[in-house]
Amino acid sequence: QVQLVESGGGLVQAGGSLRLSCAASGRTFNNRAVAWFRQAPGKEREFLAADGRTYQPVSVKGRFTISRDNAKNTVYLQMNSLKPEDTAVYYCAAGAQGGLYYRAASYDSWGQGTQVTVSS
Repeated sequence: QVQLVESGGGLVQAGGSLRLSCAASGRTFNNRAVAWFRQAPGKEREFLAADGRTYQPVSVKGRFTISRDNAKNTVYLQMNSLKPEDTAVYYCAAGAQGGLYYRAASYDSWGQGTQVTVSS
């Protein structure tokens, strides 16, 4: 498994932007599927974006973008035009290639999460 550490969360006003980072240690992201999810209180974990995949839920499509820097062994989630409903704990995940990339169960390594709060 790879150890993941997210950072970059915080409090932001509606309409603002944040960039989350996910740094890997122990193993690299090379040849691993990588994705971002979020979970709001009382809700299921929601898929947001996967590296190399175009599908995103309507709730974030056009606003959230995943990218990776292999040299830094880091994956990013750029979030623009944030809304109060984006408030959640955000997680990055890594897993074997070939699984259903939009399902949380396809990933075996998770970070501890970073809180994002969007005020109205």
